Amino acid sequence: MNISYSWLKQYIDINMSPAEVARVLTGIGLEVEAVESVEKIRGGLEGFFIGEVKTCEKHPDADKLSVTTVDIGEEALLNIVCGAPNVAAGQHVVVATVGTTIYKGEESFQIKKAKIRGVVSEGMICAEDEIGLGDGHSGIMVLPDEAPVGMAARTFSRLSRKPCLLLDLRRTGSTALHILVWPETWRPICGKTGILP
Repeated sequence: MNISYSWLKQYIDINMSPAEVARVLTGIGLEVEAVESVEKIRGGLEGFFIGEVKTCEKHPDADKLSVTTVDIGEEALLNIVCGAPNVAAGQHVVVATVGTTIYKGEESFQIKKAKIRGVVSEGMICAEDEIGLGDGHSGIMVLPDEAPVGMAARTFSRLSRKPCLLLDLRRTGSTALHILVWPETWRPICGKTGILP
């Protein structure tokens, strides 16, 4: 069973780190297997950056592909082959750089520098579903012009990791739920009783 540390703090005045809370709970009989970092978006948008499409031309050997150059705040522009019908010069977009892992459901793949129909591609301009922000795949996700070129997409989207306590219910069984709602359980943690909804 997972319990969000931030959720717990909404109901109990805790002045301890997640690791200290885990130690205390384990000490009173509610075994905490681990303290994990949980993210709303799988992979936490690692390797994704805000970019600006500088040029966009038709691919010489493919009708449905475009060859773009994209500025992600580095010295050199990235050459990216894109299959989205809505890609255009001047757009601010989310770019997955080489080495970034893309998660789609339970499957994943890593972005690699590759030749697509004879043209080098050094990343991917992303649609909503490719970064985990929605289901849309009809075209790339176009950001407002104010989106800062070179900023990590994680920072732009204000995505953060949240600590979560993983409780082992195999040993404590149904008594674990009683411990969670029993006010005296929280005295060692916060110095007073807590009340959960």
